[in-house]
Amino acid sequence: MSTSTARRGASRLPPGVASHPRVAEPRRRARSRDWIGYAYVLPPLALFAFVILVPVGYGAWISLFDWNGVSVGTWVGLRNYAAAFDDPLVRQALIHSLVLVLFYSAIPVGIGLILTGIIARHRLRGIAVWRVLLFLPQVLSMVVVGVSWGWLLQQDGPVNELLRALGLGSWSRVWLGDFTWALPTEGAIGTWMMSGLCMVLFLAGAQSIDTELYDAANVDGAGVVREFFTVTVPGLRNVIVVASVLTFAVSLNNFSLVWVTTQGGPGTQTQVASTVIYSRAFIESALGDASALAMMLGVIMMAVSFGLTRLSRPS
Repeated sequence: MSTSTARRGASRLPPGVASHPRVAEPRRRARSRDWIGYAYVLPPLALFAFVILVPVGYGAWISLFDWNGVSVGTWVGLRNYAAAFDDPLVRQALIHSLVLVLFYSAIPVGIGLILTGIIARHRLRGIAVWRVLLFLPQVLSMVVVGVSWGWLLQQDGPVNELLRALGLGSWSRVWLGDFTWALPTEGAIGTWMMSGLCMVLFLAGAQSIDTELYDAANVDGAGVVREFFTVTVPGLRNVIVVASVLTFAVSLNNFSLVWVTTQGGPGTQTQVASTVIYSRAFIESALGDASALAMMLGVIMMAVSFGLTRLSRPS
């Protein structure tokens, strides 16, 4: 008897037979297993809702008011969002954030791929030490990193002293206080921080690449560069997307490093979206404006992350 015939026969069973203990018992067991699964999932869902969804919803509600955090707020609707688009400081901060995406995401991903291509295919002496040194910035706090680099890049700091010792004294400057070089310097610190993370992710992903693919590439006469682009990079496609999403989120959400080193200065040359949000909320007491900016930044991050995640799916 076929499966479809059996199902039709089962559907014609009288109600008394369908509710027989031997028939109903498996159904009760299945429902019990479902409820046990829900019981395991419910606590983390409740925590996620309490920690993430509720604050996001409250922030979206506040963004519709003109509120200083103390007095009664005034309903303004979407006026805070329109004002954000017309604010030149906000536009400048968003441009600076996009510039930092290059330093925090694009360049570290490229450096991580190159380091992975070298380390994964060649045995280098002391490679464990290099891995630890490259990943060390991820272990340190952003505040520690900011204070350390602020000291290194002072006018009489070690970086400028080294330049003078090498006869390059004309290159010395207050790097984080220079109107031209402050933002690229912040970006260079970000590149130093994120390259090690990308390298570790790519090295972990490279272990899952079939070594026979490299052997086949060698048989076809592929050199080191061609092997890298035809085997390593395609094999790390999903990991590249993960690294891009992580580094992109850090670059747009970067606050601690910028605030500790420059507080958005000199002038407004290193103002980014997160520092503008902080200033509007806790210095200017414009919580409605700050919440609107935060909502806009969150939408941008989710949209870009969703787009990058789509790249990991097979076409």
